[in-house]
Amino acid sequence: MRIIDSHVHVWVNDPEYPWAPEVKNPPAGDATAEQLLEKMAAHGTEKTVLVQVIHYRWDNRYAADCMKRYPDRFEGVCRVNPESPTAADDLSHWVETHGFRGVRLSPGVGPAGDWFTSPDLDALWRRTQDLRVPMCILTHQERLPDLEGWIRNYGDVQVCVDHMAWPPVDRPEMLENLLRLAQYPEVCVKISGTWAVSRDDYPYRDTHDAVKRIYDAFGPERLMWGTDWPLVERKCGYTGALDMVRKEFTFLTDMDREWILAKTVLKLWPFDRQ
Repeated sequence: MRIIDSHVHVWVNDPEYPWAPEVKNPPAGDATAEQLLEKMAAHGTEKTVLVQVIHYRWDNRYAADCMKRYPDRFEGVCRVNPESPTAADDLSHWVETHGFRGVRLSPGVGPAGDWFTSPDLDALWRRTQDLRVPMCILTHQERLPDLEGWIRNYGDVQVCVDHMAWPPVDRPEMLENLLRLAQYPEVCVKISGTWAVSRDDYPYRDTHDAVKRIYDAFGPERLMWGTDWPLVERKCGYTGALDMVRKEFTFLTDMDREWILAKTVLKLWPFDRQ
């Protein structure tokens, strides 16, 4: 069974790739492409999508260089400043010059995230549409109604909701905000990050009902797996993240796992860059 990881972060403590000035506590250790490739080799992971880590903010050069060094192993999702008037052109730069396939936005649920409702963001959505790259959204359930408005306007943009939008285990009714998005065929969901919302130890059984509801609504062809490496090493590790799909979500069939572990990822990131 093919294994393709839809979600990891890479970084290196190196002056050539400085942290964003506003980052006061950058990670002490490295999470390099070479360390990641060792993890991939140990687990039979064929390819991986690099998601720009927040510590660099809008400087995507390290992930870009990793893709250039290992073009057959990595795709990439960049970040651009969504509040910048040049956000759309910035996205074109990273996609057309550096080979990224996708952009990630991270709107918070408080006033600081209200830029996500601004009409100024329309230009970035249009450019995402024109470039035909996925829009990855990292947010919480409360912000998903705003996302739905954008999806209605740009229904042919592939949208990927990262980490299930963090469904709280003590408020299962909140998940309806995500389940409503199943009516839009271009929306996919990463069933990752269960360890971050669970109140239980591995295998985080208090999250399994939410995953099953998402599975029932979207179907396996619109779900994908991801480790969130290296952050997952604080919890269940790379092996545990993979075994959640291979062993712990017992409602999945082998055909479901083929979609979730690889085939859905390949619909958004086909790894066909030359």
